[in-house]
Amino acid sequence: MKPLDYRFGHGDGRFDVTHYDLDLDCNVARNRLNAKAVLTCTARESLGAFELDLHGLHVAKVTLDACKIAKVTHKSGRLRIKVAKELPAGKGFVVTIKYAGKPTGVPGIFGPAGWEELTDGVLVTAQPYGAASWFPCNDRPDNKASYRVRLRYAGSYWAAMTGTLISHKERGGTHQWLYEQTEPMAPYLAALHIGPGMPESIASDASVPIEIVRPSMVNVHAGSSFARQGEMVSTFEEMFGPYPFDSYRVVVTEDALEIPLEAQAMSLFGANHAVAGWPNERLVAHELAHQWFGNSVTVADWRDIWLHEGFACYAEWLWSETSGGRSTASHANEHWLRLKSQQQKVTLADPGPANMFDDWVYKRGALTLHALRGSVGDETFFRILREWTTRHRWGVVATADFVALAEEVSGASLGELFEAWLDRKPLPPKP
Repeated sequence: MKPLDYRFGHGDGRFDVTHYDLDLDCNVARNRLNAKAVLTCTARESLGAFELDLHGLHVAKVTLDACKIAKVTHKSGRLRIKVAKELPAGKGFVVTIKYAGKPTGVPGIFGPAGWEELTDGVLVTAQPYGAASWFPCNDRPDNKASYRVRLRYAGSYWAAMTGTLISHKERGGTHQWLYEQTEPMAPYLAALHIGPGMPESIASDASVPIEIVRPSMVNVHAGSSFARQGEMVSTFEEMFGPYPFDSYRVVVTEDALEIPLEAQAMSLFGANHAVAGWPNERLVAHELAHQWFGNSVTVADWRDIWLHEGFACYAEWLWSETSGGRSTASHANEHWLRLKSQQQKVTLADPGPANMFDDWVYKRGALTLHALRGSVGDETFFRILREWTTRHRWGVVATADFVALAEEVSGASLGELFEAWLDRKPLPPKP
């Protein structure tokens, strides 16, 4: 049987991008982008041609420093560059693309992803295939790179992006921003919000500064789901190890959003997600947990998505218990009973692209961790999590890596446990 394609037709495994330098001029009112992207790359094998992902935007010019370009084609979201002289494996090269147009979301099985016009402003959240909606990229989760992004636009909006804010200047109504992301980042984790809002520092015992960018009409203090955001960061540092980036930024849009999404060192929520109560507070915990599980430690293949979503879901249950709510065991029991009433059609180890973000993936993944915890004990379980986030910090992983590490740290043979939860369809007994 042919393996399922979790790449959505994106990415080129023949080379890696190591750095993105983006220069963006955005007309927010007209939803128009004029841009230049400079990509520093390395050939993984001998290259006669290579491809980048770029959706719905017009390419005006492509240049290459390593040799002459024989031909450029741009069809169906794929920018193909054929070189006049083959680039040998290991060769570094720089490709520059000037492009423009009206950005739109990249279509796919989950609907459009990426660039989105808001009622007043712009939002870009790209998981899993939307990065190509605003810059040319090698859209593979395993191809992490550093980023430098310059942004200009006219208006009174605030701009929040993934990375560290280096500079911001406002002159004559025109804003100029410079953000840098030095830690390696997968393209889908690059995010942007241009809209109403101002940053506000959050007091915390965490090791890094925390800020929330929000419109004035949205409450993020007492009586909101963000009331304990600072405590949440410091609690997760104790459980999972040091926070993996230089800061944590929460962005709340003026619009309501269907779901929140994580980006690297940043999470994005709609105004509706600020309403107090467990349904939203668990989402605040979930997106924060992704900074360790998904953004710092990232799957090389979407097939292993449970390493992101199962871990973030289990972090919700851990926060619930730690913060004085329901116990982790209570959450686990509830969701085991729900899964028991459902037919288990595919395995967690290979859920299929269309099922990647189904709720059962999140809950069965979390239950897998609860079963592991019950098998090895609390002290060893949290030692496994901290070693996982430390050893693979800013790296890419697969399920086999986690299984091997769990056995190494615990000194136990865990093959049967993981095989039952990950590789077999029937739901194992309640952990």
